[in-house]
Amino acid sequence: MSWKVGVLTVSDRVFRGERDDRGGLLLCELVRRINGEVAVYEIIPDEQPVIEATLVRFIDEVRCDLVLTTGGTGFAPRDVTPEATKAVIEKEAPGLTEMMRMKTLSRTKYAPLSRSVAGIRKETLIINFPGNPKGVQECFDVVQPVLSHALALIKGKDVH
Repeated sequence: MSWKVGVLTVSDRVFRGERDDRGGLLLCELVRRINGEVAVYEIIPDEQPVIEATLVRFIDEVRCDLVLTTGGTGFAPRDVTPEATKAVIEKEAPGLTEMMRMKTLSRTKYAPLSRSVAGIRKETLIINFPGNPKGVQECFDVVQPVLSHALALIKGKDVH
């Protein structure tokens, strides 16, 4: 089964053109591993109402099966991606982000500082990834083995 994926980069600096979007472009490449097709890819600033509206549009209008965000998950004052995600999801999926933090702790002492959230809105899974490309790669490697199964379950496919 092929999955329709939305990739959203949340970063003031990338949005203003002051930094390249390495994290978002990496996520676009990584979705191929799960037989995914990037249906929409955007860069937006760290503004909670903008993040919320974009997530809702990716899900309700574009009808993505999976939305992957990068950026805005740390402790900085403008890091509000988790709050925006929580505002639009209907069910939390904490095991995914708990697993990401736990598995990456052996690689970086900063793993516990990630506030990434994962959850479900309608029939779409949203996962927040860090903004750092190394963190994106490591966290994607952690969740990739269960993504196709999770998406099938959300769609009501009997995969057992």
